[in-house]
Amino acid sequence: MLTKRFADRAPVQLLSSWLQLPRSTFYYKAHPGQRGMKPSTHTLYNGSLITNEEVVGKIKELISGPYNAYGYQSIHDDLRALGYLINHKKTYRLMDFHKLLLGKVIRTSGKRNWVQYRKILANQPLEYLCLDIKYVWVQGEGRWYYLLSIMDVFSRKILHWIFQKSVRKMDVINMFRWLHTVYNLNGVIIRNDNGSQFLANQVRSFLIQLEAKQEFTHVATPEENAYIEAFHSILQRELIERFEFSSFYEAKQHIEKYMQWYNYERKHRKLGRITPHQKWATGLSCSTDKQRDQVAGAVASRPNDSIKNQTQNRSLCTSLDTADPDTYFCLEVEQENRQALHILNNNSVQLIGG
Repeated sequence: MLTKRFADRAPVQLLSSWLQLPRSTFYYKAHPGQRGMKPSTHTLYNGSLITNEEVVGKIKELISGPYNAYGYQSIHDDLRALGYLINHKKTYRLMDFHKLLLGKVIRTSGKRNWVQYRKILANQPLEYLCLDIKYVWVQGEGRWYYLLSIMDVFSRKILHWIFQKSVRKMDVINMFRWLHTVYNLNGVIIRNDNGSQFLANQVRSFLIQLEAKQEFTHVATPEENAYIEAFHSILQRELIERFEFSSFYEAKQHIEKYMQWYNYERKHRKLGRITPHQKWATGLSCSTDKQRDQVAGAVASRPNDSIKNQTQNRSLCTSLDTADPDTYFCLEVEQENRQALHILNNNSVQLIGG
């Protein structure tokens, strides 16, 4: 740079004016790393310095109570009362770095529709749906994955499931959009717990648009969602505890095979020793014409090969995000719907990240 080259022969101000450059271009020097003062490594306690690790140990002791849900401000007040010379910003920084902060409170608008009856009584398919999320440990990757399952209460059939790294509100919205496309959720009662994905205002508004009725179980009352809880208990006993998964894809394949076996081969004592799919088919055949139109109205207009596929119990497993294999969906629909559903997905469904 000319300014640096001739800096020893003329003042920088004069050289900058000749070159029509601001003086800051000469004086400015980029500093690597974070600007400002370095965080302190010690804290003053009763007149002597102690390490931050000792402070963190005291913080863990303060929040170790069974009902203690203190935030960083309350912890800061307690530390000051104990003689620690520390401000609230450092308290927050230490708790944030060591993952000791409380989770964010989810604010929702409007009242929830709480369940009125603990036990669900369904007299036909698609009268009641229940859903819940289960954690699945993948040993080979050393992490948890999320399995969201949706059950038809009348038949105990799993209509839909998602297995991926996380389940967010948009995943739930897209799931209900697919279910509405295939089964029509108008008037269907949907029971879920108070998970953040189900409490989200967007999810609740979307179900209102579909004219579906969402109801929430009371807090710490899993027996109000007993059917899906029982299914996940069966899944834990018959699949998860019997296998160690080396990868996400191996776990996904096992879950896919299990769901197919559960729906079409596993007999239930409560159903009279028949499979969920047999109960589903029996319920459809006993429904009124109006109910059959709502649940399976498209069957009558399908070609013969469609009826054949249905009798052979063929299912369609579809990914809503073809670019990301971590998002995996499985729907019990016929093969000829594949193209129409993919067109709908490309036009109106937001792709889901893994």
